[in-house]
Amino acid sequence: MREAYHEELAALGACLREMAHLVGSAIGRATTALLDADLPLAESVISADSKVDDLQRDLEDRAIALLARQQPVATELRTVVTSLRMSADLERCGDLAAHVAKLARLRHPDHAVPDDLHRTILEMGQLAQRLMAQAAEVILTQDIDAALQLERDDDRMDELHRMIFQHLMDDRWKHGVETAVDVTLVGRYYERFADHAVAVAQRVVYLVTGEHAGDYIPDTPLSP
Repeated sequence: MREAYHEELAALGACLREMAHLVGSAIGRATTALLDADLPLAESVISADSKVDDLQRDLEDRAIALLARQQPVATELRTVVTSLRMSADLERCGDLAAHVAKLARLRHPDHAVPDDLHRTILEMGQLAQRLMAQAAEVILTQDIDAALQLERDDDRMDELHRMIFQHLMDDRWKHGVETAVDVTLVGRYYERFADHAVAVAQRVVYLVTGEHAGDYIPDTPLSP
C-alpha cells in the first residue's frame, strides 16, 4: 500500500516535469512564430496548449484523490499542496506562450515586432525557455541552490523588459501606436512567463525545507 502511495506522489512530479517541458518548448516555438511571422507554427503552439490544460486537470484530480484517501502529513502534504500550486504556474505559462503565438497570428502576414527590437525579443524568448528548463530540472533534482539561483538568473529578463520601455519612449520610435502596444504586451508575456518559472523553483524550496524561499538562508552564500 505504501509503495503504491509513493508511486502516486512520484507521478505528481512526473506530471509537473512534463508540463514544464511542454511550456518551455511552447515559448520557444512561439518566439520563432512571432519573429518569423510563421502562421502554421503559431497555430501549432495555440492548439497544443490544450495538452497542458489536460495535464493540469489530471494532476488536480490525482492530488485531490491523494488528500482524500491518504490524508498526507509533513513533507508528503507539502508535496501535494506545492504540486497543485506549481501546476497552476505552469498552466499559466502555457497560456502566455499561446498569447505570444496569437499575436503572431493576429499580425500575419506582417511582423508584430519591428527589426530594431528583434534581437531583444529573441533574447527574451530564449531566456524564458532556458529558465523553464532550469525549473524542470529543479523539480527533478530538488536542488535548493539551483532553485534559488533561478531568481538571480531572472534579473536579465527584468533588464530586457526595461529596455523595451526605454526603446518605446525614445523620440526615434517610428512604428506607431499599434506596434507599440504589441511590443508592450509581448514584453509583458515574457516577463510574466519568467516570473512563473521562478515561482515554480521557489515552491521547490518550500517543498524541501518547509520554509518560503524569501525566508530561507542557505548554509553557504550563493556565488554572484
